Amino acid sequence: MSVTREKVRAVEPPEFAVTLRNAGLAGAGGAGFPTYAKWERLEEVDSLLVNQQESEPNYYMDKWLIRERTDELAALFDGLLDRAFDRIVISAKWTDRDEWLNTFETATDATVYEPTELPIDGDETGLVVAYTADKYEYGMETVLMRIVADVVMQGEELPMDHGWVVQNTETLSNVYRALVDDEPTTEKFVHVDGRVPTHRFLEVPIGTPATALLEAAGRSEGIGENEILLDGGPGWCFEIDQSAETFGVRKRTNCLLVMEESVVDENRLGSGGRINVLSSAAWKHSNHETEPTATLAPDRVEVPLITNPDFEGVVTPSEPIVRSGDEIESGEMIARPADGTSVAQHAPIDGTVTGVDERSITIERIDDAATGAVGADAADAADPHRIYWTWCTECGRYLPEPELETEDPGEFVCRDCR
Repeated sequence: MSVTREKVRAVEPPEFAVTLRNAGLAGAGGAGFPTYAKWERLEEVDSLLVNQQESEPNYYMDKWLIRERTDELAALFDGLLDRAFDRIVISAKWTDRDEWLNTFETATDATVYEPTELPIDGDETGLVVAYTADKYEYGMETVLMRIVADVVMQGEELPMDHGWVVQNTETLSNVYRALVDDEPTTEKFVHVDGRVPTHRFLEVPIGTPATALLEAAGRSEGIGENEILLDGGPGWCFEIDQSAETFGVRKRTNCLLVMEESVVDENRLGSGGRINVLSSAAWKHSNHETEPTATLAPDRVEVPLITNPDFEGVVTPSEPIVRSGDEIESGEMIARPADGTSVAQHAPIDGTVTGVDERSITIERIDDAATGAVGADAADAADPHRIYWTWCTECGRYLPEPELETEDPGEFVCRDCR
């Protein structure tokens, strides 16, 4: 039995949600809703639908992950079938099969459905790969549920109301890191496209300024007066209401697009702010990077306290637990989950906290050469403000516990739950 399967099997169902909340997971595409909120309902569901559609013509994150990280995803699915689900269905486009999915099929011996054979048999169990036709709208959760599972959602119904959890592949890669490697979400795969000299596929720390991504794509001059910066893919993107200098990559950011203002204005859809420029450029004929070619190391990151501001009121921003002047290490928690639907945030880089407000936490990379200190000596030299935190295994809340230096955080129960 693999180490991954053993680790996943050791998790009690209620612990899945607590672990994902404390690891800071939010949907890696689409709306960016806190991931744990879906996994809190595991007792009500028996099926996981992996949205591998990746309909945007310039996206390759999920395709690359399922091919290059087949072993870890297959092991995760194996463990989840033991512990949480009766069936796991990976749904991709038939046109992606030969280039991106064959390795996964071979490694897992999954049951395969072709587009003409959908929806899947309602009694199917285990691991399934369900291929669809190459249609953009099949990437939408409600449409995919209907095509693959023969489930029609009405009104405000969610997949969980019908026994399903739906996640994309990058989100599940983050689930693997949280459950198996005990690592929080601190990095994101992002494309840069549109009016840039070179399309890029990059791995970046959460909060990386848009300017750093634009420079990596050959746009050192920034955004012009007649241009607009968009968050999302050609068919489903939104105008960013911050400057490229202040916008930090979010956990849901899959792509930054630079588009001419007149093109954007001509392709706005309704009053919701969505922009569809699929028909305005020959996206499929562009030269694309189909695997991550660089990992950026920005001097500064701006970590948002809520992944999608449109959810404010439904999702509560994380509560900062650091203050300006603190020196922190990558992976260290910098904001705990607040009451309500909320997740933790973690430092994506080693550095010094230079700003904390109601929207974000700013961290600047430590310049050891300037202080003459290295590693632990650099932290000691600044006498940083530090509080040790853990979460209660009963209620899941983060609490300060100075005695943690000698206690096992995995066994901690807060005073209210004792």
